[in-house]
Amino acid sequence: MKARILLVEDDEYIGAVTKKRLEEAGYDVVHSIDGQAAWEQFQLRTFDICLLDVVMPKKDGLTLAQQIRTVNDHIPILFLTSKNEKEDRIAGLRTGADDYISKPFSMQELILRIEVFLKRTRSQIAKRSTTFAIGKLMFDYEDLRLYNETGEISISLTQKEAELLRYLCENPNKTLKREDILSHVWGKDDYFLGRSMDVFVTKLRKHFKSDPHVKLETLHGVGFRFNIPVKS
Repeated sequence: MKARILLVEDDEYIGAVTKKRLEEAGYDVVHSIDGQAAWEQFQLRTFDICLLDVVMPKKDGLTLAQQIRTVNDHIPILFLTSKNEKEDRIAGLRTGADDYISKPFSMQELILRIEVFLKRTRSQIAKRSTTFAIGKLMFDYEDLRLYNETGEISISLTQKEAELLRYLCENPNKTLKREDILSHVWGKDDYFLGRSMDVFVTKLRKHFKSDPHVKLETLHGVGFRFNIPVKS
C-alpha cells in the first residue's frame, strides 16, 4: 500500500511540481493550497506524513500543526521553510513538528527524510501492544477475542469493535472526545460514523457486564471515559 502524504503548499507551481515528483517516487499525495483546506482533508482521510508550509492563507502551518496534534500525536510532521525563517522553524518544532527542510530543497533529500519518518512510524506501530488486561478480562487484539480470567470462555469481536477497544485500552481512565475517537478509529469525524460508533459502544458495554469494575462511561456533550482498575 502506498504511503499517503498531505502536502500543504500555497505556491501552486511548487506544490504541483513537488506532488508530481513524490507521486513518481511511489507516494499517494494530496495537495492543499491553504491551511483550512488541508485541515478539512486531514479530517476526511488517513495520512502517513504531513509536509506543511508555514506562511499560508486562511490558516498558517503552525496553527494547522497544532490542530493535527490535538487528534493525532504520532503522525510525522515536516515543515517546509525558507532559509531565513529561523523563528518559524523553532516555533514549528515547539508545536510538535518532527523536523523541517529549507527551501529550495533537493527532492532526493526530501524523499530520504520522508522514508526515515515512515520507517520510524512503522516500527512504532509494530511495537504497539496487542493484548490488554481489562479488569477480569483479557483482550487479544490480533485474535479479535475477549477472554475471561480463566481463559476458558471467549467473546468474538468484529474488526471495528477490536479497533475501538484497542484505542480505549491505550487511553484508559481519560476523557476522550467523540471527534478524537472517530478520527483515530474511523479516520474522520462524521455524524453518521458517530451513530455507528454509538452502536459499537453499546456492544462493548454488554461484554463488560461480567466485571462491575469496568465501565465505559458516557460524558454527555463531550465523549467517553473507559474506567478500568489500575494495577498497583
